[in-house]
Amino acid sequence: MPSADLIFLHAPTVYDFRQRATLWGPTSDLVPSEPIFDMYPVGFSTMAAYLEQAGFRTRIVNLAARMVRSQRFDPERLITRLKGRAFGIDLHWLPHAHGALEIAALVKRHHPQTPVIFGGFSSSYFHQELVRYPQVDYVLRGDSTEEPLRRLIKCIAEANPDDLGQIPNLTWKDGSGEVHVNPQTYIPADLDHLEMNYRQMVRSVVRDLDFMSYVPFSHWIDYPTMAVLTVRGCKHNCSYCGGSAYASRLISGRAAPAFRSPEKLADDMRAMYDISRGPAFLLGDIRQAGMEYARRFLRAIEGYPGQGMLEIFEPLGRAFAEELAGALPNFVIEFSPESHDPAVRRALNMNFTNAEIEETIAACLDVGCRRFDLFFMVGLPQQTPQSVLDGVEYFERLLTRFDDGRLMPFVGPLAPFVDPGSLFYEQSEKYGYRILCRTLEEHRQALLAPTWKHILNYETRWMSRDEIADVTYEAGRRLNALKARFGLISPEVAAETESRIERAVSLMAQIDQLVERCAPDELERELLVLKPQINRANTSTVCEKTELDLPFGATAFNLPQLVKMGMADLFGRLMGR
Repeated sequence: MPSADLIFLHAPTVYDFRQRATLWGPTSDLVPSEPIFDMYPVGFSTMAAYLEQAGFRTRIVNLAARMVRSQRFDPERLITRLKGRAFGIDLHWLPHAHGALEIAALVKRHHPQTPVIFGGFSSSYFHQELVRYPQVDYVLRGDSTEEPLRRLIKCIAEANPDDLGQIPNLTWKDGSGEVHVNPQTYIPADLDHLEMNYRQMVRSVVRDLDFMSYVPFSHWIDYPTMAVLTVRGCKHNCSYCGGSAYASRLISGRAAPAFRSPEKLADDMRAMYDISRGPAFLLGDIRQAGMEYARRFLRAIEGYPGQGMLEIFEPLGRAFAEELAGALPNFVIEFSPESHDPAVRRALNMNFTNAEIEETIAACLDVGCRRFDLFFMVGLPQQTPQSVLDGVEYFERLLTRFDDGRLMPFVGPLAPFVDPGSLFYEQSEKYGYRILCRTLEEHRQALLAPTWKHILNYETRWMSRDEIADVTYEAGRRLNALKARFGLISPEVAAETESRIERAVSLMAQIDQLVERCAPDELERELLVLKPQINRANTSTVCEKTELDLPFGATAFNLPQLVKMGMADLFGRLMGR
């Protein structure tokens, strides 16, 4: 008998990353995960809760995080022991193109009769190519697959293949290998049918006695930030984004964003605070659904004692900043205007001025914002190496004006891939891009290149891949020095980051020479000699990763509540509930 109806598996970027020598560089410096992107998508939580509510049993296994945390962990051995009626693997973003397919192949090797289901943005975009891999049986398309997944698991559980043709959003192979593409008709207009059921997650951990497999990313135990799902789709059309309005129409058939009600968002945050003292991160600008929606959320969350991190996609005014401070006194802002240069921002479909950016920073800091994170990107249209470095000088002017330690600037590359479905990818000539990979297999192979520069799936009219890499390191070096000068990081942290950048630049040069003179087998041997140095340069390259983290006190978790929840669920389990 299977122990679960569906086992969700999250793979690393490259399956055998622990045996390979890849200079990942700064590709993950500005996100919580490691370079092999060990954070599973928030959809795992909503899909698991939806299926459990429907009477199915699920399990989540974050293979990537477990592989990061322990060199001794053997993912194949665990896969051999898992007993599921079906396995679900995310290929949400393309960096998992290698690892996800390798994990699927392992599942098929040890469980040849068990169906393998893929989902996510990249799965949806490449669904017809993906389903033709022998280790893939089904692909669920779109940004909302909870109900189609329930119907598919029911069909599998009842061994009723005749119903497959009726499941919306499903691409599948029949017994003869013929591919079928069902209409993509399940596109819910709101998200209130979904639950961010963290009690269910605690129950599953207790039931499976496997806490480490459920952690969202490898260092979550030390920094237990939790995501709040506000929206699927977007009203904005940032031209680099695979989740933009344009991409949502193309990939998910979504003509308008679907929102979760503001009161439910507040309930989610309070439920999270019952578990974690880490910050709650609201995914998506709460103003997208209109100011009345945003104000309903602020009324519902008023008095929340924890830290709330809010994304904003465009500037905000003093009045709204005051409303934020009144409801969420410990609020933090995340803003990504991507460049100081208005010409670059216009190419991104961001039509606001530097003055508006600065007014937003001033308004938020004036009303007590705990921190304001500002992100710039390298590899954009109209952007030259000098433009990138001018952006660091702009940061210096901002830090001179807002010199109290709460403004935290960051710069990183558009890497490793331009998102399929984005305007950059679909209209590459218009935006000045040369896209180097067009198929899923080409992206899968690209991930096996020796450095992040060689993995990039693009160059621009203004910068080659060499220039993108070189100026990213130089911008990181200059910004690191600025942060030390303004007291945002300690001299010791600044020195270590400077050392890592120097090490990465030197390694990149050595690897470039090896690529030029070595045959593939020899190149691999030479890279393995460099592996200890490469590993030391692979995390926190252009900034110390902990610069992203917010202080939250001595206690990461609400231990009494967790014990209470866990004991209640364990008692229920023992009583046969």
